[in-house]
Amino acid sequence: MEEFVTRPIREAEITLIQFLLKHIKVDLNRFPISDTVFEYEGGKMGSINLVNPNQGEYKGDIAIAQYIDSDGIIVMITLTIDHNNQLLDLDFWKVNFEKLITYPTPNDLVFENFKEIK
Repeated sequence: MEEFVTRPIREAEITLIQFLLKHIKVDLNRFPISDTVFEYEGGKMGSINLVNPNQGEYKGDIAIAQYIDSDGIIVMITLTIDHNNQLLDLDFWKVNFEKLITYPTPNDLVFENFKEIK
């Protein structure tokens, strides 16, 4: 059984979440960012759960972006909310399921004309 270990959110994660929220033109105050996160898969791919009191089930995706990791592999990033309209996850999916090498900055993100996933 995987142990549920939390840690403080990193500044790079806050910056990325704020950038995604600004991109979809929502007031940053509408979605407070948790100070505490849980890393999925021990942080291998960068996905985190934003730990919130009264956390609900997945409701939907609110922002989707893509970037190319430093090894040339496509990474999809999705920011999700729960049924209580709180931020739920910042999810990373590297298409070859390998470990994330370089954490993205806002300048790395693409929101349209995504690279084709083969």
